[in-house]
Parts: sequence; C-alpha cells; structure tokens
Amino acid sequence: MTTRCAWVNMNNPLYVSYHDEEWGVPCHDETRLFEMLNLEGAQAGLSWETVLNKRASYRVAFDNWDARKIARYDERKVAELLANPGIIRNRLKVAAAITNANSYLRLQEEVGGLDPYLWDFVGGKPIRNKWKALGECPAKTPLSDRISKDLSKRGFKFVGSTIIYAYMQGIGMVDDHVVGCHCHGRKH
Repeated sequence: MTTRCAWVNMNNPLYVSYHDEEWGVPCHDETRLFEMLNLEGAQAGLSWETVLNKRASYRVAFDNWDARKIARYDERKVAELLANPGIIRNRLKVAAAITNANSYLRLQEEVGGLDPYLWDFVGGKPIRNKWKALGECPAKTPLSDRISKDLSKRGFKFVGSTIIYAYMQGIGMVDDHVVGCHCHGRKH
C-alpha cells in the first residue's frame, strides 16, 4: 500500500491526485500560480478539500484564471459569481480575486510575473523539509511572513502568512511531504 501524508482524504480521488501530482511539485506556470494564489485565499476559514472539490467550477467561473479578463469584472459579473453554487460565494473573496488580478498585472509588468517574483525568494530552488510527522510542519514561517507582507504592499488580498505558506507548499516552493510518504524526496 502506498503511504501518503496524513492530511490526505484517501476516499477523495481529487485529493489523492492533488497530493501525488501537484502538492510540493515546483510550479512555474503563470496561470496555475495565479489560480493557486486565489484558491488558497478562497480556502481561508474552510478546508482545502472544499476548495479542491470546486476547482473545476472556479476555472469556468473565473475564465480559466485569465487575469486580464478578471481585472475587468464589473458588478454584473460579481453578482453572477455570487450566485454560482460551484464556487465559494463570499463577496470579499470574489472581490479579492479581482483585486489580485489587477495586482498581478502590475507585478507582471514590473518583474515578469509570479514565477520570477516568487522563486527569487528561494533562489530558484524549493525548500525540502524532512518532517517526520504532520505536527512538525509549521503553519507559517519567517519567509511566508516576508512574502505575505510584500504581496500585501503590492495590493494583493487574502495573502496572510498562513495562506502564503500553504500556497508555497501547493506550488512546490516548499516540499513538506513527511518522511515515509511516497512523495518525500522525489526528484522533479
């Protein structure tokens, strides 16, 4: 039997696939980096599994995470999103995605996008931890504090340090698969 990190709901194939194929795997795709930043923010106060189960609906509702389109959303589009049962219908989180699209477009002009911006914080290489148990893994770190503060200064919303640490794990800036998990120490 394959051993996985304890947080994975083995009864949810989406969750198993996310753990095995995405979480902790370095991502350099701008669209996915933008998507994950917004999904991690949408997760605030909820379980990641809830968001993951709605991910396909989010992609449709948010124009496949096209930041240029999202930046132009108006009140009519916001009302449509808030009526969509396929996403988390929270006005602040929907507004944050629109704000984040505008902040992302500015970041793209300034430094080329999330990929060069984020990976510069870790010198282009993921941090690979060797936690023996889930409880050893922190909820945030001084690095996630720094990134959170910088993103906030740049106008991004729902980017607190805990959200950013989860984001760093999700996009593979940090590999926190526990020792014993079949994904621990894999080469990318």
